Amino acid sequence: MDNRNLSNRSDNLSMNHSTGTDAALRQAQGWNRRDIAGFIGIAGPLWTRKDDSGWRYGLLVEERHLNPAGVMHGGALCTLLDHVISTVAWEACDRTPCVTLQLDSQFLAAVKPGQFIEASATLEHRTKGMVFMRGRVEADGAAVMVGQAILKIVNR
Repeated sequence: MDNRNLSNRSDNLSMNHSTGTDAALRQAQGWNRRDIAGFIGIAGPLWTRKDDSGWRYGLLVEERHLNPAGVMHGGALCTLLDHVISTVAWEACDRTPCVTLQLDSQFLAAVKPGQFIEASATLEHRTKGMVFMRGRVEADGAAVMVGQAILKIVNR
């Protein structure tokens, strides 16, 4: 990576999730920071908000989320989408765990450092043992990724 990319990346990251001003702004907009254990905690931190359409999950893109090209890594986007889809499926299945069998995703646009992305998911269909979900990730109101997943409902 050349120095021009590093310079641009640091300019874009001048305000990150750790600043009090940014956290206060998110909270004023109805977002709550969630520090979650496990892998998603490393990938986060996540922000959550419930609105008329259901739960929304947010992430402020930091340098650690970027690929060598200086935009959000596709694997980081897939991690977020899988978590959101799984969480919404869990809630739709009366808080019964669900595991991802298949996740198909389409990348629509690059996500830049410093952007706050929002992800949501919806239940499309449920059978006795599986759920079929759709998900969407947006940055600045525009879709950057969409996906669909099939999850198995784990019987306890």
